[in-house]
Amino acid sequence: MYVATVVACAFGLFLLYVVAYILYVPLKIMFRLTYNAIIGGLVLWLVNLVVGFFGLSVAINPVTALIAGLLGIPGVVLIMALKYVVAGLF
Repeated sequence: MYVATVVACAFGLFLLYVVAYILYVPLKIMFRLTYNAIIGGLVLWLVNLVVGFFGLSVAINPVTALIAGLLGIPGVVLIMALKYVVAGLF
């Protein structure tokens, strides 16, 4: 009788671990993407401050913030180049 109880408790703890892991991994990814988007938005804001003196600007929205956050400086350069190529300013 005691062996069955120990096995049931061990199995319950194992299932609890599996469920917690399944819920934790997507939350971890979501928080990392949110953090990167916030950092990307700040970088874009700083870029707009600096290049605003030259009459250039980049829109800050969730997509551009996430691209800037994930790719860093090359992402900001990519966003600026894409904006002016699409707008036909080059």
